[in-house]
Amino acid sequence: MIKKIAVIGSGVMGCGIAQSFAAQGYPVAINDIKQEFLDKAKQTISSQLDFLVRFGSISMKQKSEALTRCSFTTNLEQAVKDADWVIEAIPEVIEMKWSLYEKLNKLAATDAILSSNTSTFPLSLLIKPITQRSRFFITHFFNPAHLVPLVEIVKGETTDTVQVDEVVRMLKEAGKQPVLLKKEVNGFIANRLQTALMREAFALISQGVADPQDVDRAVTEGIGFRWAFLGPTRIADLGGLDTWKRVFDNIAPDLDKSTGAPELINQQVAAHLLGAKTGKGLYDYDGETVHRILEERDQAFVQLAKAKS
Repeated sequence: MIKKIAVIGSGVMGCGIAQSFAAQGYPVAINDIKQEFLDKAKQTISSQLDFLVRFGSISMKQKSEALTRCSFTTNLEQAVKDADWVIEAIPEVIEMKWSLYEKLNKLAATDAILSSNTSTFPLSLLIKPITQRSRFFITHFFNPAHLVPLVEIVKGETTDTVQVDEVVRMLKEAGKQPVLLKKEVNGFIANRLQTALMREAFALISQGVADPQDVDRAVTEGIGFRWAFLGPTRIADLGGLDTWKRVFDNIAPDLDKSTGAPELINQQVAAHLLGAKTGKGLYDYDGETVHRILEERDQAFVQLAKAKS
């Protein structure tokens, strides 16, 4: 039974993961290598909880209680000492992850569950330094982790299924929607689907079919509007698989088949036009614009979650 959680890494994902469980009544220890990172994390979690209070998702009392359940420490041993589930959410650098896992082999309780929030690395690579491989698997949360329900779970052949079942139970209790992959595959499920759509989106822009704003609008006001409640396989079933056979036969030969990043992205990166982080990409940004977009995004996510529930 999981009673206490440790989150290693206090960045955007680590904050969202920790908040999700603290809000559900679990004590969460948050660890990072510098106190300044932890100070920022505490401010981030408090701000995110304030946002939920503003939109009526939680009360001020619930916010206060969630913050009280969060502890912050630069001492890894202290963070994982009594943890039943240790979630790694550090940067996507394999050597950093391996180094951490070697420490967790010694510091975490022998019966503690270990999982990684990686969105990049396969389980078979991550697991190399792990001494007790039956207790290690992937739990891939999506940004913002405190608002997006999806968590992808990737287990190995030797993974303890009882521990996976316990994590699935906890995730559902925290309002998440876990999906369990039956086999290891690069990019898991959601990022493969997202990459396929984005590849075609950039191809349409490059071909002069539409500008970025209209390509985005075709998703948010069309397929994305439907996908919020019905996935692609259900939509195909409802529309008729014979109909979708004709759609595929007609359109598939003309779809983009590039095997790397779209050329438009390559050009933007070469010109150091990286999007919001540099102030210009396919759109123009300033600090206030980015803040407004993220605020509107999170507000919409809260409203969507209420609608879906």
